[in-house]
Amino acid sequence: MPHDTPLISTIVGGLVLAFILGAIANRLKLPPLVGYLVAGIFVGPHTPGYVANQDLAPELAEIGVILLMFGVGLHFSLKDLLSVRGIAVPGAIVQIAFASLLGWGLGAMMGWSTGGSLVFGLALSVASTVVLLKALQERRLVETERGKIAVGWLIVEDLAMVLALVLIPAAASIGGGEHGPVEPLSAGLNRLLGLDLGISGIVGMTLVKVALFVALMLVFGRKLIPWTMHRIAHTGSRELFRLGVLAIALGVAFGAAKLFGVSLALGAFFAGMVLAESELSHRAAQESLPLRDAFAVLFFVSVGMLFDPNILIERPLPVLATVFIIVIGKSVAAFLIVLLFQKPAGTALTISASLGQIGEFSFILAALGVDLGLLPEEGRDLILAGAIISIILNPLLFFACDRMRPLLSRPKREEAPIDITAAAEALVEPSEPEDDIRPTSLSGHAILVGYGRVGSIVGQNLKSSGTPFLVIEVSEKRTEELAGQGVATVLGNAGAREVLDLANLPAARSLVIAIPDAFEACRVAEYARSVNPSILIVARAHSDAEVDELKQYGADTVIMGEREIAMGMVDRLAQVHHDSPAYEDGHGTDTIPGTAAAPSKSE
Repeated sequence: MPHDTPLISTIVGGLVLAFILGAIANRLKLPPLVGYLVAGIFVGPHTPGYVANQDLAPELAEIGVILLMFGVGLHFSLKDLLSVRGIAVPGAIVQIAFASLLGWGLGAMMGWSTGGSLVFGLALSVASTVVLLKALQERRLVETERGKIAVGWLIVEDLAMVLALVLIPAAASIGGGEHGPVEPLSAGLNRLLGLDLGISGIVGMTLVKVALFVALMLVFGRKLIPWTMHRIAHTGSRELFRLGVLAIALGVAFGAAKLFGVSLALGAFFAGMVLAESELSHRAAQESLPLRDAFAVLFFVSVGMLFDPNILIERPLPVLATVFIIVIGKSVAAFLIVLLFQKPAGTALTISASLGQIGEFSFILAALGVDLGLLPEEGRDLILAGAIISIILNPLLFFACDRMRPLLSRPKREEAPIDITAAAEALVEPSEPEDDIRPTSLSGHAILVGYGRVGSIVGQNLKSSGTPFLVIEVSEKRTEELAGQGVATVLGNAGAREVLDLANLPAARSLVIAIPDAFEACRVAEYARSVNPSILIVARAHSDAEVDELKQYGADTVIMGEREIAMGMVDRLAQVHHDSPAYEDGHGTDTIPGTAAAPSKSE
């Protein structure tokens, strides 16, 4: 039996080394993705020792991009996409044009052809899907207005790059090449009928195919995909359901790329978006999460494999210029564009930080440019160097924007500060902790973190009992609904200290952590206990280990959902077999309180 297993060795080598170096980076207070990139450099061809398969790694990474965009689509409705089209479409187009112009200028200064300089500029203009979405998800910003604008901006960039991949052969003719159309349908017509559609025909054909794909997904896909998932769910097989989620995500993405010329990431996004209309969307997101994270790590490893550290020594000035265009030029352009649309400075800073890096589409453009003889290999190396450095710098860019936000958002002296009252007339976005925002004036209140199926039950009981309470929630839609009902709300991630500070922890009597993420819950409990040692902290868990961990970090009471469900069942059986008194909970004797509030792992 042959033991040459490049696929297995690439996955094992990439994940194991990424885990080790990611843990070291986390220990050094650096983002884990820095460790993933360094792992890629170590297993790449430019460093001694083991070399992973350079053909397989990018394909494995592409699976991560597909699953990540599918997950974003599950949390992103068509209404959300259309709501930001007014800023995302013109903003992305102007930003792409500005960054491409800067890249073209740098290429011209180095003596490259016009076509090569344009390809170089385009490669520097498009942000990485994985990096942008990871950054938004870590900060719980995907469902906020800023997150929706950033994702919409990203979708427009993807559509523009799909068109650019068709037009690059036309740019090759500027450099003197003899390259025919690469758009499949146009190439087929040219070969069979001798019909040359020209550049305008190729562009038109591409736009028609993209529009046809979107129409099919919105008309037929939004009915067929949810129906299919419901049928699979009714089989009762978790394995089939998980397999169905992966089949839809990967199948739609691959079919979109092959049949309609749409990028794999964009196809997966639309698949997730139409499935989002099903009530099974949350379960689908949970089932695809482990593979999504694993393959996203392989993406960063594959990027690191392409990087040749020697270019930092041989061509330092062009590398610095490239990084400047990506990190500074693009970010400043995006910041000014968002301000022109009269959006808050905090939103502009988030968008600019999100776009201050490049990734997977840049590599595709660079490879195509080199294959067509447009872009010199030096240009590809500069793009790779710029990608690596900008991805490493991106967390620092977010950190800098967080520090700049209060300065840019400082109110004028004659303006009165805005208070958050118990009536919650105003909605607070705590990830933008501006100086005119003050903690809630509530005192002796309860703080409820998370308003999902568990948190909503707790909140309804607090409201019916007349207990003053405040809700911290990451979903903008839920906070708007609660604020309309007169409930005090804070929009943002409770894991951030500035968010909890807005809830007035020192004056609160209790804290209910209803989110299912034990890691984040521990952070919340630890900080709350340090600020208010006497506060009652109630949390939820899914295992005995999580119970112990939460108590170690300061929780007074931890409810494990599975145990409460089991106790509710035992008590109900006791009513029948041992004549125990029935529950009186206002819902009849068939409803057990433990089951009503019991969390599930799918939440």
